[in-house]
Amino acid sequence: MAAAGAAARVGRGLRPGACYGPPRGSRAGGRLLCPASCGGGAPAVAAAAAASGRPGAGEEERYCVELVRKRDYEGFLCSLLLPAESRSSVFALRAFNIELAQIKDAVTQKTIGLMRIEFWRKAVEDIYRDNAPQQPVAMELWKAIKRQNLTKKWLKKIIDEREKNLDDRAYRNINELEAYAENTQSALLYLTLETLGVKDIHADHAASHIGKAQGIVTCLRATPYHASRGKVFLPMDMCMLHSVSQEDFIRHKQEQKVKDVIYDIASQAHVHLEHARSFRKNIPVKAFPAFLYTVALEDYLNKIQKADFDIFHPSLHRKSPLLPLQLYIRSWKKTY
Repeated sequence: MAAAGAAARVGRGLRPGACYGPPRGSRAGGRLLCPASCGGGAPAVAAAAAASGRPGAGEEERYCVELVRKRDYEGFLCSLLLPAESRSSVFALRAFNIELAQIKDAVTQKTIGLMRIEFWRKAVEDIYRDNAPQQPVAMELWKAIKRQNLTKKWLKKIIDEREKNLDDRAYRNINELEAYAENTQSALLYLTLETLGVKDIHADHAASHIGKAQGIVTCLRATPYHASRGKVFLPMDMCMLHSVSQEDFIRHKQEQKVKDVIYDIASQAHVHLEHARSFRKNIPVKAFPAFLYTVALEDYLNKIQKADFDIFHPSLHRKSPLLPLQLYIRSWKKTY
């Protein structure tokens, strides 16, 4: 039943005229994922070079900026293009998300991971009581909350979802992966919108879809790393649909059915991006900087298409040298 549901769901994304080509079995000669429509520019590059060492930044802020630069380079570039009044807050939020995300890979015992999660759960409670722990990310998060009165619910959702994700198991279906993405990446976007002073239901809908697309793409991008450690977290319903086992990914098999799994999952990410853009005309322009990450998502989806959905292709693991330029142009055009 789960596999059939996934098939129907993905099939809705692969409809004629929706920027996709025909279904996988008849895709020869067609482009299946829309090409990115972005250009380039230089100021983001210069800003990136100077960000972590600007004289006015405090030690805590520099720590957050450097953490984001090292662990979430695309998020780092996007954050540089935010308005000055929200930039520091978003760096703090992204650093908070990274601190939680890296717990799973940093510990060998779940108990230790739960202890670290509990530290951040208590830290958030203390921050809202104006009693932030003396930890750089926590201190910057406290400043962000004081500046923009950020909603505690979204921070708690991120913590709770990261705690659930400490279990080493694959997502049962695409819905479970999307729920995880909603409570982590989408929640981060809701908070980013708050730093921009945006309260708009259409912007929230767009953020939900972009967050889900980002979660799906992140799962795909992490697959080679996880496979090298004997683990696969791709949705089981998609794998079952194409009779693909986890062992197929661990052994780096290049069979067509393995590529079909990746195609279906990548297509679902693209569907979410298209849904997000359907709200564009109704969203206030000041919300657009929160959605610049769509450029990075497009870039990955285009690269994986060019690699014929070979998840292990070397081109997928190289940074795009044009990404800073593409981001700047998209920012200048005030679109996403």
